[in-house]
This record gives sequence, structure tokens and C-alpha cells, in this order.
Amino acid sequence: MKILTRKTGWITALIVLLITAMQFIGQPVQNHPATAPIQAPDEVLGILRRACYDCHSNESRLSWYDKIAPVSWLVSADVNEARSRFNLSTWDTLSPASQQGFLWEMVNMVLTGKMPLGTYAATHPQSRLTANDITTLKKYVNDLSPAVYHDTALIQQADKELRQSREKSTAAAGNPVAANGVAYTPDFRRWQVISTTNRFDNHSIRVVYGNDIAAKAIKENRINPFPEGSTIVKVVWNSIEEKNGDILPGSLNSVQIMTKDNKRFTDSKGWGFAKFNGTALKPYGATPMFNTTCFNCHKIASANDYVFNLPLPNNELK
Repeated sequence: MKILTRKTGWITALIVLLITAMQFIGQPVQNHPATAPIQAPDEVLGILRRACYDCHSNESRLSWYDKIAPVSWLVSADVNEARSRFNLSTWDTLSPASQQGFLWEMVNMVLTGKMPLGTYAATHPQSRLTANDITTLKKYVNDLSPAVYHDTALIQQADKELRQSREKSTAAAGNPVAANGVAYTPDFRRWQVISTTNRFDNHSIRVVYGNDIAAKAIKENRINPFPEGSTIVKVVWNSIEEKNGDILPGSLNSVQIMTKDNKRFTDSKGWGFAKFNGTALKPYGATPMFNTTCFNCHKIASANDYVFNLPLPNNELK
């Protein structure tokens, strides 16, 4: 009995020693100054602080069990990854377009149940978002969207702007190129139309085109993944809402491109993204890093190789 008691004591001591040593391994979560925090209405900030700040900010509030290894190792890794995606404590260093993109990513991830993480929500039940919370966030993001136009005369102005844009494009020596090297291509007008969608939340109408490779892949249901060389173009028009309820296309909002090149875009599953804004087709994104922002938003469409707005299965393209 004494031998057994002695062995149990040694084992207990070793376990305590091991757990103690583990506390000195790994870098704990560090909270740096909030140099450019997000500015938003109080009700929005309240939701973000409750559901997002512990991981996506420099103001992480850790429970006592979050600080004990090996749990602290997992917490540190999750926080570092979350901050690398977007940091609400340095939010105002981002462009307005990037901010809006990340906000929609937040809403999309919540709607699909991917955020907050299940392991986090299990120990932090207050982080779970209610339907009212999601409605509040969506309204906030919608308010950042382009204004709705109610003047039919804008159609004529939009047509004029588009004609001028096409004339300038034809006269120019080349087409605009995004910072990651993806170029605008006017040839999409001759491609297969894949789908059309309305976004009533941000007042836009979209037409989606696919080149021959992408259209053939969709017909044959070879979209996981799309083959090399597939290119998809989404043309976005600001919508005009008439008083009688009619929805009409207004001015050109943007032309958005995603092209499959597995060698050039390894960090985004082979997809290179580009966005050309307005009738001037001004490239979005000052550095190639914008490609990551676009890819993050498309992650919720991973079942379709990160492509939104595909036709329903077994619907042949005509």
C-alpha cells in the first residue's frame, strides 16, 4: 500500500510539474493599443464587442481558463489568425470599400453558422447573435451601400456615361489592370450569360458571364474545382426604383472579375479577383493584398469552388 501511495505521489508531482512547465511555453495573447478603432453606432458596437472583439481586436478579454496551457495555445492561435483577417482596433486604416467587404463577410459568416466559432460560443454563450442582432448589422452595412436613385432621367445620363466610357476604352492603348495583375477584358460581352441577380439590400442589378471554359464546366458540372483558365465576370448596375415599383438599371457600378490561375494565386485557391469601379473602370485595391479581402468574402461559397450565383444543377445553359 505504501509503495502504491508513493507511486501515486510521484505521478501526481510529475503531472503538476509538467503542467507548470507548459505555462512557460508559447506566447500568450498580447493586447496592443487600439490605434484606429471602428466607429459605429452604439448598438452596432455593442454587438461587435460582445461577439467579435475577443478575437478580432486588440482588446481581447480572456477568462482564467483561456490563460492556462494547453488551452492558452489554442486561444492564442485563434486570436492571431482572427486579427490577421481583420482587426477592429485598427479598422479605420482600411479603405471604405475594404471595410464594407469585411462587414458583409461578418454577416455572411454569421448567417451560415460559421461565426462565432462553435468552440468559442460554447464557453461564451453571450457571443451568439440573435435575429435582431443580425438585422441590426445588415442595416448598418446597407447604410454604407450606394444611395438609391429615384429619378428616371438618370437612365439617359447613365447611357451617356457608358458610351463615353466605351469610347475612352476603345481609344486607350490598353485595358485597366488590377494591382494583382488581373486585367479588365471587354470581350465578356460576347460570353455566355450564367445568371442574373438583384440585390435589394444594396440596390444593384447583376449580370454574370462566363468564358467558354467556365460555361462548359458548369454545363458538365465540373465546378469542384473549376478548370484552369475559367473566367467569370459580374457586371453590377445601380438600380433605379420607380415610384410605381419598377426596378430599372441605372449607372454602371462596377465590373468584377475572377479568373482561375493556380500558379499565380495559390493563397486564394487559384482564384485571382479584380474589381473595376464606375464608368471610368478604376481598379479597386492599391496593393495585391485586396485579393485576400475578396477571397475571404467568397469563402462561404466553397461548395461551388468559391463562385456565387451559379445556375441550379441540371439547368443547361442555352
